[in-house]
Amino acid sequence: MSKTILTVDDSRMIREMLLIVLQEAGFNVVQAEDGQDGLEALRRSSPDVIITDINMPRLDGYGFIEGVRQDQRHRATPILVLSTESSPEKKQRAREAGATGWIVKPFKADTLLDVVRRVSA
Repeated sequence: MSKTILTVDDSRMIREMLLIVLQEAGFNVVQAEDGQDGLEALRRSSPDVIITDINMPRLDGYGFIEGVRQDQRHRATPILVLSTESSPEKKQRAREAGATGWIVKPFKADTLLDVVRRVSA
């Protein structure tokens, strides 16, 4: 059975790229446009891995990650941050919110898939 990945990003181009890369690798993909949309998508699905941006309207990635971690069902779901940001402070803040790992945009498909497979194993 293939694993489900929830992608949360306000950039349509990034969502499309993630969709193509992940589907071609055999994953089911659920998409959301921002953190608020992501929390709503989480109620309708049970992803094995979550990939989220940080800078988004309505609810940013930090708030989204905190919201995910407040849900008992998703306390252990791996959350990967996919962002153009890479400062140690932002990474630390994401870890404190509950993020599992960090991938810098633009991403390489092989690197992304390698990390997703590692955290979902």
